Amino acid sequence: MARKYSSKINKIRTFALSLVFVGFIIMYLGVFFRTNMWVMTIFMMLGMLSIIASTVVYFWIGMLSTKAVQVICPSCGKPTKILGRVDMCMYCKEPLTLDKDLEGKEFDEDYNRKKIKTK
Repeated sequence: MARKYSSKINKIRTFALSLVFVGFIIMYLGVFFRTNMWVMTIFMMLGMLSIIASTVVYFWIGMLSTKAVQVICPSCGKPTKILGRVDMCMYCKEPLTLDKDLEGKEFDEDYNRKKIKTK
């Protein structure tokens, strides 16, 4: 089964956005416990912590994005950012690398790990 790949920056942004929605859902669940103030407060605080965690992740990926290498995708011609040794184009999902040793090889996210498993 083929894995679906995506840009690392987009993955982290999607995770941060999901934290926002999870936080809202947790806070909404707290509304069902209006009769018990402590339980409702716990749900509201957990939801707020999820939203704060999302803010931290968005800030972190913003700082990381400023340090990422920006390249022009050879397939679509749009500027995209690369994190690590291999990454995908944010627009057309073209595998990209700056490492000459990995050019022409099949795309694998394991190339970004420090220890590469030999098969």
